[in-house]
Amino acid sequence: MSNVIAFPTSAERAVPLPTGAPVWLGPATVVSAGAGAVELCLSTGARTSAQLALAVPYEPVADDVVLAIGNADGFWVIGVVHGKGQTRMEVQGDLEVRATGALRLTGEAGVEVKGPEVSIVAGKLRSMARAATQSFENLYQRVSELWSVQAGSRHTVVEGESHEQAKSATVLTEEKMTINGKAIYLG
Repeated sequence: MSNVIAFPTSAERAVPLPTGAPVWLGPATVVSAGAGAVELCLSTGARTSAQLALAVPYEPVADDVVLAIGNADGFWVIGVVHGKGQTRMEVQGDLEVRATGALRLTGEAGVEVKGPEVSIVAGKLRSMARAATQSFENLYQRVSELWSVQAGSRHTVVEGESHEQAKSATVLTEEKMTINGKAIYLG
């Protein structure tokens, strides 16, 4: 008795295939891809169409190597061996991802977050990068206790007016200080 099971094509139950029935299982190269189906070139050189039967919503592209299974009733893609396509998860409504441990997102080519509004709520927030660029139309910051900046040098350019207000202020330099303006008002 064979341990190979035929995939039912309708509501019928799966039954064992008779010994010697032609069942193909192996790698195949994607020739072209469409909605839910692909055209495959099997390792034998034969071409066939196959339905996607993957556990994840992967969108194959040409030259992907997939794992395919099939017989005279049809072929199905059941795995991805080497892929360059996209895995797209799309849901209706809200989606929550939760981990009892740490949650890590890693992208070899980057990580991108898009939305009309993005909120980050944390007890402690750390950002580390070799370089950072921020671009805003408006930026408002509120620090209730201490705002401390330590830099190798600082360069600030304000195209319009600049206003700074404090209860008391100190400017201390080790070397020279230059104040340059058409008019300087003190006191």
